[in-house]
Amino acid sequence: MSATRLLVLGVVRMYGRAHGYQVRRELLTWSADKWANVQPGSIYHALKKMTAEDLLELVEVEPGESGPERTAYRLTGEGETQFHVLLTQALSEAERDGAEMAAAITFMTALPRKRVIGLLQHRMFKLEADQRSAELLFEESTNWGQPPHVRELFRIWQLHSETSLKWLRELIERLEAGEYVMADDPGRSFGEPPR
Repeated sequence: MSATRLLVLGVVRMYGRAHGYQVRRELLTWSADKWANVQPGSIYHALKKMTAEDLLELVEVEPGESGPERTAYRLTGEGETQFHVLLTQALSEAERDGAEMAAAITFMTALPRKRVIGLLQHRMFKLEADQRSAELLFEESTNWGQPPHVRELFRIWQLHSETSLKWLRELIERLEAGEYVMADDPGRSFGEPPR
């Protein structure tokens, strides 16, 4: 999965229907080009590819104000399912890269609160196992006959796991305390399609 795929589906879903320029503008206002490496060309490519995969459908072609025509898209039923699958995977799987997790955090409010907490707890259990593995590897690495500086690889893994776990525990606590408007809360959550 790529962060671009989740972000594009999420933005089109959020608007109900959106054209490529609108998706691009929205993602650039979030600085997604910096934290998810979402480039304008990849947005348009994703829109076309997901249309071919029946995740998006072409709704209308509008004349451009001073340029090319604008094609508007909306999610299909399969696109809605794919959005939820990608979001769920990115929130729960510790192996996902940082851009995918960042994209998932952006749209986590599209899911019910208890669901997000459960997915993040699942991720936390995996990260705790990673942290234990990193600690053991760091402690045992001097016995392997490797150059001493190789230990730094295990140390950075260990520190990354510690920091990720601290942030994750704090986020779960905030969610349990009712912070943020989620899909099952009164009011409109971020990323929710228009009614």
